Amino acid sequence: MELKDKFIHRDLSWLEFNRRVLEESADGRNPLLERLKFLSIFVSNLDEFYMVRVAGVKKILEAGYNRKDQFGFTPGDIFGEIKLKADSLVKDLYDIYTGSIKTDLEKNKIFLKTSEELNEGQKKFVKRYFDTTLYPIITPMAVDQGHPFPILPSKTIALAVSIVRTDKNHLAIIPIPKSVPRLLRLPSEGEEFHFILIDYVIKDNLKEFFKGYKIQSSSEFRLLRDSEIAFDEEFAPNLLKAMEKELKKRTSAKTVYVQMGQGANEELVSTLCQGLSFAKEEIVFLPSDLDLAFFFEMASSIDSPGVKFNSYVPSKTPYENIFDKIKEEDFIIHMPYQSFFPTEDLIQTAAKDPDVLAIKMTLYRTNEDSNIIKALMEAAKRRKQVTVVVEIKARFEEEKNIQWARELEQAGCHVIYGIAGLKIHSKMTLIVRREEGRIRRYVHLSTGNYNEKTARIYTDIGYFTANDDFARDVADVFNVITGYSQPSPWKRIISSPYDLRKYFFELIDREIEEHGKHKNGSIVAKFNSLEDVQMIEKLYVASQAGVKIKLIVRGICCLVPGVEGLSENIEVRSIVGQFLEHSRIFQFNNNGSPRIFLSSADWMTRNFDRRVELLFEITKPEIKTHLQFVLDSYLKDTLKTRVLKSDQTYARLLNQKAAFATQEYFINHYTR
Repeated sequence: MELKDKFIHRDLSWLEFNRRVLEESADGRNPLLERLKFLSIFVSNLDEFYMVRVAGVKKILEAGYNRKDQFGFTPGDIFGEIKLKADSLVKDLYDIYTGSIKTDLEKNKIFLKTSEELNEGQKKFVKRYFDTTLYPIITPMAVDQGHPFPILPSKTIALAVSIVRTDKNHLAIIPIPKSVPRLLRLPSEGEEFHFILIDYVIKDNLKEFFKGYKIQSSSEFRLLRDSEIAFDEEFAPNLLKAMEKELKKRTSAKTVYVQMGQGANEELVSTLCQGLSFAKEEIVFLPSDLDLAFFFEMASSIDSPGVKFNSYVPSKTPYENIFDKIKEEDFIIHMPYQSFFPTEDLIQTAAKDPDVLAIKMTLYRTNEDSNIIKALMEAAKRRKQVTVVVEIKARFEEEKNIQWARELEQAGCHVIYGIAGLKIHSKMTLIVRREEGRIRRYVHLSTGNYNEKTARIYTDIGYFTANDDFARDVADVFNVITGYSQPSPWKRIISSPYDLRKYFFELIDREIEEHGKHKNGSIVAKFNSLEDVQMIEKLYVASQAGVKIKLIVRGICCLVPGVEGLSENIEVRSIVGQFLEHSRIFQFNNNGSPRIFLSSADWMTRNFDRRVELLFEITKPEIKTHLQFVLDSYLKDTLKTRVLKSDQTYARLLNQKAAFATQEYFINHYTR
């Protein structure tokens, strides 16, 4: 087969995922303000795609490399396909924004106004806001022989202004300030909500910045820069300092994407492209406001009935003391339906408990004002041995994680910044406690991050155990990360980058073998992305052997299901709903005695080869049964599921007679 028929290119698959997010913003069954959030998420996702994926393709093109990749595309091919798909998505975005979104906002008495639509009272309010707040903080930047084109950080929105005096043209740049909210709430009557973007306020007052000059034309623009960080980790004497040095380069990295408002003056466009060193033909002209991510701000500022998802309180896991609870039995929490509190409580209790001797933990992404980090600092101040692996290479979290690393060090924690050439993506905690003259170790493993904020909006599963085999394996992983050690043979966990792909292959081969004997081979797997070509080939082999495979893949999926002779026994579903599907669960039928695993890893090459990940089997019958119930519930979904077809497109799985929304069902199941 042609590679393009056998695999879906990962970048095109990612754009299809973002299309599913955009579809949620147009779905009238979602509350209005939630649709605004989906619109904002789509915009933020697309930004990251350009800053990382498109930036990478452009680098390859500039290097003159022209060989086909593992999906059958040359760099020129994929760049062209990306541009077609992305431009189409942006058109759909603005059709939704200027169509159903704007109409429905106004029906709900929410108005996003232009300057011309303001009443007299609002005009006075806006002028006063400009004079007292915006004017003092805005700095226009001239562009001439003595003033080079300013270095504008990625995601900057700015006005390019062409001005003239004594027949001489000049260019000035006015960045829209980020130190104040972009969305300004206006005075209004009754229960109405009125807003205006400060972009309009600044445009209306341009003459205040250029007294003595005539304004010829102006246009708003927005740019994205290459945000990939690349340095030779093996030869960096200090990983943290090398990362800090690379982060400083982001501000002046190559421009990879530029948006402008439609109707921009041709001469102004040419001058701007010259200043940004950007190809004029690649500019994307937009029919309305730039960077619609401001809708997230709007949605968060309105509290009206009926325009948001129904609120709920995550159910609590009953216990009096977290250590007694874990000693009594292994247990899981299914977030966000069940409270993240036991995870926080474990670290906070350990920090204060005089019998706790040591805490070891990995941090990949965490939230501002983290209770967990505060507890780790407190534990160190109480003279406990605290070791924290902070992954400073977590994309777009680098600066925050460097800051956390420094604060943890100052508090007395032993901080590891990661391993050269690898990312520490596993989510694990080991607590060493003295009990009745002996040492007992407590373990927490999870499919998601130690992040109190995302634990309320991501679906993840956390596992708590005091099992000695788990503790020994996790201790070995920490020793490998923090020192120079080779692990003993694993008893309860499997780790990448050495063993994970091989172990999954063995599980699949076992399923093929069992199917040959008993004709009941099946695999059900839920995770975020499937991109690893070796894994896809192995799944094709299993399908050809007759094994029934059901995959629930939220994002990227490079496998083509339903192709006769190749993948007719494989189904692929994607669920995009109120919560971000993030849990990773794997079930192998094993001739009717199912084996169930949880993991921090997706089926991507980076997870198998360039990250430290953990896979662990669940053996406790009650937890296994519950996880099977969770997978079965996902497979019943008819309202938020899209099915990947053999023509590489997704179609909604809508069955109104048997309407079932899994996430909604879980809210009711756990909180009733």
